[in-house]
Amino acid sequence: MSKDRVIAQKSPYKVDLEEGKKYYWCRCGRSKNQPFCDGSHKGTGIDPMAFEAEKTGPHFMCGCKHSKNEPFCDGAHTKL
Repeated sequence: MSKDRVIAQKSPYKVDLEEGKKYYWCRCGRSKNQPFCDGSHKGTGIDPMAFEAEKTGPHFMCGCKHSKNEPFCDGAHTKL
């Protein structure tokens, strides 16, 4: 399987996160549960990013997998 990241979508995912809860953001772009990991990265050499939400509420998570502020959107999708 390719070690390249797949662009899941060229826009962010708006998701509600819960403060203090641990999440696993998909870095490879192959998950069917975007923007979260479903294990589809196995064999790619790309691991998901574990993170804990700092506050409860809506967040915009990267869908293009090119953000410099991962797991959150930084607008990188507008340059792809």
